[in-house]
Amino acid sequence: MRYVVLTASIVLQVCLGGLYAWSAFVPALRAAHGLSTAQTQFIFGVLIATFTVVMVAAGRLQERFGPRPVAMVGGVLFGAGYLAAGFSDGSFLSLTACIGLLAGAGTGFCYVCPLAACVRWFPSHKGLVTGLAVAGFGGGAVLLASWADALLARGLDVLAVFRWIGLTYGAAILAAACALSVPARRFGGARRRGPTAAALFRDRVFWALALGMFAGTFAGLLVVGNLKPMAAAAGVAPWWAALAIGAFAVGNATGRITWGFLADRLGSRAIPLSLAFLVAATLCLLGVRRWDLAFAGGAMLVGFGFGACFVVYAAHVASRYGPDRVGTVYPPVFLAYGLAGIVGPAAGGFLLDLTGTPLAGLVLSAAVAAVGATAARRLLRPSAGAVRLWSAGAAVRPS
Repeated sequence: MRYVVLTASIVLQVCLGGLYAWSAFVPALRAAHGLSTAQTQFIFGVLIATFTVVMVAAGRLQERFGPRPVAMVGGVLFGAGYLAAGFSDGSFLSLTACIGLLAGAGTGFCYVCPLAACVRWFPSHKGLVTGLAVAGFGGGAVLLASWADALLARGLDVLAVFRWIGLTYGAAILAAACALSVPARRFGGARRRGPTAAALFRDRVFWALALGMFAGTFAGLLVVGNLKPMAAAAGVAPWWAALAIGAFAVGNATGRITWGFLADRLGSRAIPLSLAFLVAATLCLLGVRRWDLAFAGGAMLVGFGFGACFVVYAAHVASRYGPDRVGTVYPPVFLAYGLAGIVGPAAGGFLLDLTGTPLAGLVLSAAVAAVGATAARRLLRPSAGAVRLWSAGAAVRPS
């Protein structure tokens, strides 16, 4: 049964990961429906923000009702959002509401459910199964971007593509959600109380996880959000710039699996190590000038380090707070990703416009990751004994 759950979790995450393929729709939305680039990016920003905020509530709901019904609600919202967008006539406000809010909420309802289920079925391999599941999220962008490009190349309107996504992806998410379950659930019986928000915010390890998540995703999103203009500023040929985006996605997907494997063996040490790797990978791009293959390779390394952000923190939440608490503790940590998604790409774009070179953005990216690595290392130092965060006999595990 647990391998059925793992397979369903990967399928579900592949569907959700299509959100990173948003740039594939931007040219068509601009050409056919008159949206500006700023408007298309606003829709994407609303999608990310809604996803991360709704995930907090969804985490608590799946603790109460189980992952299956919550993920099914998410599938309905996701499919309905894209279907409604397909009948929106390309209106900016309608697309923001349908994709940004409705499909974003569906993504938030779904994302945490497979993670919470997998760590319960595989308690001895929390990092690896989390990595396998979220690798689907990283690779989903490649799948949807390829499919969307093929449909658009055949002359299909972008709104018709949205309708196809709503139908096919919505159905796939619902089917995968039906296969989600957890072992020995105790719904209706005595349940351990989770940490209150005040208690959680007093825990230094929570802040280590949140700061590390922000630093790593800030660095990675700054690079990937501006990868193509950075490549142009560095003199990289357009074809190689496009290849670099694919290389980042491949590195992201493989990094999630590899860092999950390492998280099981290194424990909390994987967090500062992954951030240090991201620093080094980002700096690799600094010296690239008109060297196409090196730029693509550097982008893959950055993607590999970025992928760690979606594994090592979830795995450590399960280790420290217990697998049953992933659904309630990990979403507040994940909010840091939402904040990074708002400020990271914007900061990189501003610096690129201001200086005309990728140098300042890459230095900022590396600096933030370095600060995160240092802070995480200090805050994750073992403490004397366990810290009690909730009253029903469940203590937080020592780091």
